[in-house]
Amino acid sequence: MSRPDDHESVWPRLRAAATARPGRGQVAVAVLCGLLGFGLVTQVHATSSTGGLAAARPADLLGILSDLQNRADRLRADIADLQGSEQRLNAGSGQDAAALREARARARTLGILTGTLAARGPGIVLTITDPRSRVGADVLVDAIEELRDAGAEAIQLSGVRVVASTSVLDRPGGGVAVDGTAVSSPYRLAVIGDARTLTGALGIPGGVLDTIERRPGATPSVVSSPRVTVTALRPLRTPRYAHPAHG
Repeated sequence: MSRPDDHESVWPRLRAAATARPGRGQVAVAVLCGLLGFGLVTQVHATSSTGGLAAARPADLLGILSDLQNRADRLRADIADLQGSEQRLNAGSGQDAAALREARARARTLGILTGTLAARGPGIVLTITDPRSRVGADVLVDAIEELRDAGAEAIQLSGVRVVASTSVLDRPGGGVAVDGTAVSSPYRLAVIGDARTLTGALGIPGGVLDTIERRPGATPSVVSSPRVTVTALRPLRTPRYAHPAHG
């Protein structure tokens, strides 16, 4: 059982502890505790927040998976074609005729890829309306790269043939320059390839279409067509430094 003098001695000690100035060690411990709490809150917030593919709808994820599967199917088909060409060239009968056919087919393919031949086929037309000049060269380059990754075989940007060496640069007065040719809104990308795969690649969450729609006043439009024509041509330049290697 406590005595009255015990209570009288406790209260002065509690009052002194409450009003005493904290030492350096106590301050350091308090700061560390505060930093630890802040770090835990930040980690929980980062873990609970979702973005990118985690925020995509199941239908979008299925579309991405289908796009990847289509790319894999195209690669397997290309491998099968190359293996078939090798077998025909190695066959004893008609070897010269087969080699001539293969050479002509390769020449046509290279002509389309280098832009020296016109092309037509199924594909899409991407039109970007940008009255406020908020869509720059970076967005157009991203669109071209995404279309190439999706299997685009021929691309034309507002009348300019897009090839491997094409450059897209911002212009000071608005618009862009495609290989030195001034191009302004609306931008029109005519693309030959599998329309479903190309459209799916542009519509991936956080992709090209989302980026364009976030620019004030900019509006993208994708139209699939069974017949897209790419008529712009590029002159075939003679290499200045490269020469065929023999042997």
